[in-house]
Amino acid sequence: MQQPKFKDNNMKTIRNYITLAGIFLAAGIGLAQDDTNDEPAQQQSNIQQYTPSKLIGKGQWDVKWFNNLYTQTRVANADGDVTKNQLRASFLTSTFEVYTGLGRNNRVNLGVIARVRSNVISSQNDERGALEVFSFRQEDGFSRMGLTAIAPSVKFVPFPSVSNFSIQSSVFIPIVDGETVNGVFLEQDGYVWQNRFFYDYTFTGGKWQLFSELTTELNLGEERSFNSNLDTVSGSFANNSLNINPGVFLSYFPSANFTVLGLVQHSSRVNLGNDFTQNFTAVGGGAKFQLSDALNLELLYTNFVRGNATGLGQTFNLGLRGIF
Repeated sequence: MQQPKFKDNNMKTIRNYITLAGIFLAAGIGLAQDDTNDEPAQQQSNIQQYTPSKLIGKGQWDVKWFNNLYTQTRVANADGDVTKNQLRASFLTSTFEVYTGLGRNNRVNLGVIARVRSNVISSQNDERGALEVFSFRQEDGFSRMGLTAIAPSVKFVPFPSVSNFSIQSSVFIPIVDGETVNGVFLEQDGYVWQNRFFYDYTFTGGKWQLFSELTTELNLGEERSFNSNLDTVSGSFANNSLNINPGVFLSYFPSANFTVLGLVQHSSRVNLGNDFTQNFTAVGGGAKFQLSDALNLELLYTNFVRGNATGLGQTFNLGLRGIF
């Protein structure tokens, strides 16, 4: 099997990244044994208290089901020039996350993530609407679906004095039979080491909250190869690249059980031996509702306003989260 070829400086970049992330992981596991108790939190609803930055305690469970429907009819080339009225392509990603708390200080959570996808493309003779993804067809020449990846994951607070800063580290293991079949993309056929850095700040009075996130994804695996039909035989378009995704969210709480928010997100793919690079910027907004003491609902919308070598579509998002 042919192995990916890297330049020396790219290998050095990867080694440094792995070393740094490994330190974070080791620190997180070690914190599970720390018996120092944090100060008790003021009584708040879950949407106020349990942002992605905040961890649950020992014996608690955090369960989330998040659905992202992305649909596009515009595409930007490598120079950022936009082509409109393209054949519609739609991609539904359902992510299931389960975490439980360790230790007695709300500083370490262990969990698993599973991802299910249903993707549909159109042809000149068969225009497929965005909602076709909910047909969940396995393969009909225009659609694919299935369980595509699982990931063991750890979340931890590295500094006991900064409980609103946390790190989530996950390794996604692909479960796909060909990244692209009949022109339909399903899932990256490569391992992805994802690290997410979370921080939130609540302003005086508790009505406004700023949340920031930095996600890095190291994509490792074989170089992509095709057969005569241009189906993917092995590898992924993203392998041997580093994706860097910062985002900022500003929330306003009219009440403890309801919030509206606006967001800006950016993504850049850095070449680490892969000739493919891309970037995009998205803006959007949404709301969260505390439905019960344990369960909350999240609605989000984003629009991809610019990019290079990427689709410029929209996302419609629905999430349910329970903390027990």
